[in-house]
Amino acid sequence: MATKPELLNQTIQHVDITRHNVVPLVEAMQQMAFSARDLGRAADIYDRMLRDGQCGVILCLAGSLISAGLKKVFVDLVRNRMVDCIVSTGANIVDQDFFEGLGYKHYMAAERLKAGLDDDQLRDLHIDRIYDTLIDEDELRICDDTTKVIADSLAPRPYSSREFIREMGAYLAEHGKNPESIVLAAYEEEVPIFCPAFSDCSAGFGLVAHQHARGERPKVSIDSVKDFYELTQIKIANPTTGILMIGGGVPKNFTQDIVVAAEILGEDPPMHKYAVQVTVADVRDGALSSSTLKEASSWGKVDTAYEQMVFSEATLAVPLIAGYAYHKGAWKNRQAKRFTRLLEGAPQTV
Repeated sequence: MATKPELLNQTIQHVDITRHNVVPLVEAMQQMAFSARDLGRAADIYDRMLRDGQCGVILCLAGSLISAGLKKVFVDLVRNRMVDCIVSTGANIVDQDFFEGLGYKHYMAAERLKAGLDDDQLRDLHIDRIYDTLIDEDELRICDDTTKVIADSLAPRPYSSREFIREMGAYLAEHGKNPESIVLAAYEEEVPIFCPAFSDCSAGFGLVAHQHARGERPKVSIDSVKDFYELTQIKIANPTTGILMIGGGVPKNFTQDIVVAAEILGEDPPMHKYAVQVTVADVRDGALSSSTLKEASSWGKVDTAYEQMVFSEATLAVPLIAGYAYHKGAWKNRQAKRFTRLLEGAPQTV
């Protein structure tokens, strides 16, 4: 069996959509059939979101996307006003992005080992595996501990995940080792990030440790209902919305549900005007990750005029969809929504 340094010696390289103009390729795919045409239409819909000055764009992230090499794509979307809000699993935001913001890396499993990695031996070496990607467990524990440090520094009260992640961004602004971070970029660009199942990640370990250490004293907690309420406030304040969903699961349903939540609060919001989902989930099982956007329309959540399912693995589809929209250039004249200011009661001037 290889040693730990031998296994952790080739880092994942994050794809840079700014360097590759995929517009001609995607436009050619728009004239094809099957998944190529689906992807081409999805790229066009995302571009339409950015050209619609009234549209607030919500990016949903599920699955191991950052560790797979897509981090810079999402950083560039945030930095270039192509995303106004993010709803994600905790693993993408904390275990993977914040983890790299602290200066740590994800590693490629060597080809000779990929087909036959011995996970028991990896455990002995304190190496965690995500398919063909490796992580140093000892470094991940430091990420756990850092979330505890942040929790310990805050006034003891319930926080939305958005509020806590903003504090993580402030921490990276002062102590971070890698400026290419979604959490840091979102903090600086005032793009709110929600993780509805926030405890299901490295932050959960840090918060458990924080609450244990506090004993009977007041402590920091995460209020998932406050998450839902804050995201619903965004929909009420900015009725025209578009969702770019990578994967499915909780982020997908949470974001679609804000239309219904706004109705319950006495508002009359339109359904999400634009919607794109990239997933490999099988629609036949009826699960959340695979339920189609047309199905969501029956629930009053997504309009069917501009919706597209793309049944593709994210590392293949996302650089093409995002790269197309980037090089089409609608973002250059687009005004940032800065929804963080809305949620914190500050003027939304740019």
